[in-house]
Amino acid sequence: MSRIPFPPMKYPLIAILRGLKPSETEAVVGSLLGAGFTAIEIPLNSPDPFRSIEIAAKMAPASALIGAGTVLTTAQVEELDRVGGKLMVSPNVEPEVISLAAAKGMVTMPGVFTPTEALAAAKAGATGLKFFPASVLGPSGIHAIRAILPPELEIAAVGGVSETNFADYARIGVKSFGLGSSLYKPGMTAAEVAERAKLTIEAYDKVFGAGR
Repeated sequence: MSRIPFPPMKYPLIAILRGLKPSETEAVVGSLLGAGFTAIEIPLNSPDPFRSIEIAAKMAPASALIGAGTVLTTAQVEELDRVGGKLMVSPNVEPEVISLAAAKGMVTMPGVFTPTEALAAAKAGATGLKFFPASVLGPSGIHAIRAILPPELEIAAVGGVSETNFADYARIGVKSFGLGSSLYKPGMTAAEVAERAKLTIEAYDKVFGAGR
């Protein structure tokens, strides 16, 4: 199966907006886009998630990667496609979910923790892998598993990752991250999210260098 490539982006950071409401979507997503984020994930255990994804997809530039997290079924992939989602993030490796999302042109980032899961996701045609929870596996664990994986796979650290530990992952060559509670928590205002996003981008530039 042909693998959908991870699109080039200045900041390969996925903002995970778990708990986001449709009424908050335009303001919060707008603040993230304004700060330099170009990938937004709205987990499906949020209130009315597909409505929020649809709002975000319509307001974002065509180059932005807007989609869903906690995707578990092919029916959810179909609905994600209907509302214009381009990113499918799952907590597990379900080949049918990955292959259907890829067939619809979506970037796919299934969650993995072990070599067996990582190789199964790669075989299913995943764009990249979400190592989760990265705080448990650690940079050394990710580095060890990465050695056996196809080099074209995008590798992202998710779970317990924030601007405070970018440098730990940079040492093993990981530059992509999924950021949840360090960036957004339910109830935060768009202004608060914008400030968190600004600090995150500044920290990323400090570690990886501005003007990539």
